[in-house]
Amino acid sequence: GDEALGTHLKIAGGTLESVQETVVPQGTSIQVKNLFFNIPARRNFLKSSKIEYRHVLEEFQRVALAHPGISFKLFHNDSEIFNIPESKLRRRIGHLFGSRMNDRLVPIEEETQVVKVEGFICKPEFAKKGRGMQFFFVNNRYIKSSYLHHAVMNAYEGLLRPDTVPGYFIFLHVPADSIDINIHPTKTEIKFENEQSVYAILRAAVKHSLGQFNIRPVLDFEANQNLETPYNLRHMSAQLPQVEVDRNFNPFRQEATPSIQRKDSYKASGDSWTALYEGLGEGQYQEGAKTHWIVESDAPSEGLFDEGAMDALADVASFQVDRKFILTRVKSGLLLIDQQRAHQRVLYEQFLENISLKEPVSQTLLFPMKLPFDRGDLEILTEMNESMKALGFAMEEGSDGDVIISALPVLIPDAEVGGVLEELLTNWKQQLGTEGFSEADRMARLLSRALSIRPGRVLDTASRQALINDLFACKDPDRSPFNKKIHTTFGVDELEKKLQ
Repeated sequence: GDEALGTHLKIAGGTLESVQETVVPQGTSIQVKNLFFNIPARRNFLKSSKIEYRHVLEEFQRVALAHPGISFKLFHNDSEIFNIPESKLRRRIGHLFGSRMNDRLVPIEEETQVVKVEGFICKPEFAKKGRGMQFFFVNNRYIKSSYLHHAVMNAYEGLLRPDTVPGYFIFLHVPADSIDINIHPTKTEIKFENEQSVYAILRAAVKHSLGQFNIRPVLDFEANQNLETPYNLRHMSAQLPQVEVDRNFNPFRQEATPSIQRKDSYKASGDSWTALYEGLGEGQYQEGAKTHWIVESDAPSEGLFDEGAMDALADVASFQVDRKFILTRVKSGLLLIDQQRAHQRVLYEQFLENISLKEPVSQTLLFPMKLPFDRGDLEILTEMNESMKALGFAMEEGSDGDVIISALPVLIPDAEVGGVLEELLTNWKQQLGTEGFSEADRMARLLSRALSIRPGRVLDTASRQALINDLFACKDPDRSPFNKKIHTTFGVDELEKKLQ
């Protein structure tokens, strides 16, 4: 209010210790120390100071988003983390998550008798792996709702890269008597009276905004290797079709000949339909039920389509099954390998070897990379910094809050570092790989997960064989870093039983 004096409350262990008037700046100041000091059982359930600080940071973001008209400050260990002036919602989002957010936001607005929807959604090209900037507010109270999240994801269908989630800051306003806020102890979950209508309205509002602001779908996120030109055909020049016109053609003659012929034209006869299938062209020949195409070019003959390559197929030592597994022969029968888990094991042991070196193998970047991260992610990167150093990373926080990376482990291509760090942050937040013996070991696990080849990746013969060799050169080729089985064997006896 406008009063000259404020009130100073001191509460310890649930007991009000003192109430006194004091001269303080306008506003509310909250300070928390020694949480659960008098309840050891609850104190034991607290995570580390870093994790609990992250929880405080998340709660601060929620409250600050819900009240953009109020200025906020956040201090941690006497350091000022945030000093946010009162502003409109769009600027408040920028203050919390970085000024770059301004160009990523698309406004959303819809008003019906059931619900009023407003706020901002992020453009699909800025969607990230894992949850992070997803906020729902109902009547200015933060809530979690997998049901409403599904409505938003449904609206983005066809616009997102695989395994990514868009950011959104959505405010729903409904009549107070149309919701039940007492279905969860933390009151972060609520029950809508007309939940199906709210779902449909929210989905339509998001789709409308994506369309209205010309958010175009990007379909080819990953090239389909089946459509790529074979290497030995890339330099072939296009050949113009040769067309010959038979100027003596008469349709009323008993034996008609085609009026338009290809260079490798066929002769038609009215006596027998089988003549239509004779001499299908000089560029092909029949053998049993198969048709072989011979491609003439000036390019070297080694490749997919020549006879040498066809003969070599009979001696392939391994096959890829469903672009997920590698099948190869062993003395006792067949060996089936999960390609992603195998690659994780290989990478993990390479990273462990890197950690054991006093000076880890890293590549210094000619031009340091500058990557933007919000304050919460910066705190996590600071927490991870020591273990990342052990693997070969060299990074520091820039003056404008961005991260400057000057060196990377040799196993990480510099073009992929942004996606790798994003996945690392997501997995670190989810506490994946916590069974490791150290933080550096845990980092090695998470990096192996982020860099491993995914199901659906096509591997050529040489790549398959190299992965098999690398896997069985590992100290533990049987289990992935996340304790998943990597391979299994099908014995000859087992195969024979399948055919009985």
